[in-house]
Amino acid sequence: MNESPEGAGIGGEGAPPPPLPQPAAPQVPASAVPPIEVGAAPANAGTQPAGADPSPSAAQLPEALAPPQPATIDTENRRLDDGVNRCPRCGSTEIQLRPATGMLICLFCRYEWAEAQIDPVISGDGDLSQLSGTIIASGAADIDPAVSGVLTLKCGGCGAEVVVNTAQAMSARCHWCRHVLTVNDQVPNGAVPDAVLPFALTHAQAVERIREFAGKRRMFAHRRFKSEFTPENVVGVYLPYMVVDGNASADVWGYGEVETRRYTRGSGDDKETYYDADVYQVQRHVDFTVDDLTIESSAERADMNAFVNTNNIINTILPFDTKNAVRWNASYLTGFTSERRDQDVSAIQPVLEHQLLSIGRSEVAASVSGYGRGVRWEHERLEVKGTRWVSMYLPVWLYSYYHVERGRGMVHYIAVNGRTGETMGSVPVSQGRLLLAAITAGTVIEALAIGFLVVTM
Repeated sequence: MNESPEGAGIGGEGAPPPPLPQPAAPQVPASAVPPIEVGAAPANAGTQPAGADPSPSAAQLPEALAPPQPATIDTENRRLDDGVNRCPRCGSTEIQLRPATGMLICLFCRYEWAEAQIDPVISGDGDLSQLSGTIIASGAADIDPAVSGVLTLKCGGCGAEVVVNTAQAMSARCHWCRHVLTVNDQVPNGAVPDAVLPFALTHAQAVERIREFAGKRRMFAHRRFKSEFTPENVVGVYLPYMVVDGNASADVWGYGEVETRRYTRGSGDDKETYYDADVYQVQRHVDFTVDDLTIESSAERADMNAFVNTNNIINTILPFDTKNAVRWNASYLTGFTSERRDQDVSAIQPVLEHQLLSIGRSEVAASVSGYGRGVRWEHERLEVKGTRWVSMYLPVWLYSYYHVERGRGMVHYIAVNGRTGETMGSVPVSQGRLLLAAITAGTVIEALAIGFLVVTM
């Protein structure tokens, strides 16, 4: 049946559930706002010689008009230097993460320890409602294109110089004394974040999660996908994220409808349903904060092409327990791969604002539930009062499979949250099995329908 409005009015019979009390938006007549003429000079600007730039130079601008510079939180781990990272007990450099405990372990004396959590350094008093301006942790600073990703480390064991390409690894072994050298200084190339959230799931546990996920889809999965599954291809990778705290407010304006009467006209196939509704102007204002909102800081992850791969499943395994992230130590990456951050705060800001506005809408949703036919928001405004940005590596177990169907290739991914075990992904589907299932289902439904007709005759 079709629904079409009839006789909708404003403030007619029937009062809607009272919306939350909100201050009315000021109505400013258009005539009261002086027109702004783009490129017009002020009345007292005087004359400029032809071809001269009338805009003042940066030196002429008053200091009060200069854009505020973001505040910075220094998160660099001063206990560590580039080069040899030694065990606190025996001095060995053979150190790696033990996922079962989330601790670093010395492979020589088996001593375990962990870096301090980063949250107390970042959060301060923890009152996000007082957050103001832009605060950027030192590991989230803008990337300098002139800074090379290739670093030269001086071995603290023998004095030799060892080259490390941070695009491929954050550690290297000295070719003379066999000490392991790690990159810990926050060079502005996006390779060293503020913090790292260690893996808590072992490789065996991740393989089991992926087997379980694929097993539930084996009916339609391609036969080669099942036969060619290789546990060794399940790899642990640290993906770069910006973890953002925010203090914001949102204003939304629109129209809400409350149904007052419903009736039908016509009969049979020509039957139509009509309704009468009162239409109300609705305005809401909300102040809210967000804590540890995670946003991709890799351009490749943010710009996902669903036609050639399925890496958009990464965000479906959120959230991560980012409060347990620890200060940076390159030893956490031993045995794992990582991707380097390649986006600055300015590039991610529009994504943040879009997500904050969505949160603002959801915050006011409960207060407009009385409008039975819903609310249509016509205008929205977001004010970001303060943000705090932290660069962080988050752990993901990843399995990829390249499948070619009818000459078209696609990479399928199954991802496992390295902390919670949440699993999501895609598997290549056998078109033949899918068609057979559809035919079988249609045959069963047809048989049931025929049986029903026979019984009722």
